[in-house]
Amino acid sequence: MTPPTIETARLRLRAHRATDFAPFVAMWQQPQFYQYLSGQPLPPEEVWTKLLRHAGLWYLQGFGYWAVEEKATGEFIGAVGFGEWQRAMEPSLVGWPEIGWVLAPHTHGRGYATEAVRAALAWGDAAFTQPRTVCIIDVANKPSRGLAEKLGYQEFGRTIYKNCPIVLLERFAAK
Repeated sequence: MTPPTIETARLRLRAHRATDFAPFVAMWQQPQFYQYLSGQPLPPEEVWTKLLRHAGLWYLQGFGYWAVEEKATGEFIGAVGFGEWQRAMEPSLVGWPEIGWVLAPHTHGRGYATEAVRAALAWGDAAFTQPRTVCIIDVANKPSRGLAEKLGYQEFGRTIYKNCPIVLLERFAAK
């Protein structure tokens, strides 16, 4: 399945392109970007694998991640979407679409994450047959936690994943 293109007032959520690779690598070298994700910069090889995973989700699951592009400039500024990652953790999230978002640090504070995640959730609310979606957020990542809560996610647990304390959140769409 090819991801649908979603337009918001300032953003375009679209399929990933090979040209997204260089700016994605650049993002993964910035501490503000990776501090709550991997805790360290990722080499280009691993960033390429992430880009391929984002694109491949659509073909295997019928949902996935969009590239986030600023409409005014055409600049790739991050990614937002859903995955079922088969994470080895308890409680298990297997079977539930897990939303995630990552945006370039130079865009923080402009409301882009809210705009992109809100658009992805609207798509998910219409596309998924069940109303529950989940997300995980590093306990220390207060901005992402605030965004998740603003968009209806509520904590349902805490655990350790890859040696990092995380909060598990869930949201139920009105169906």
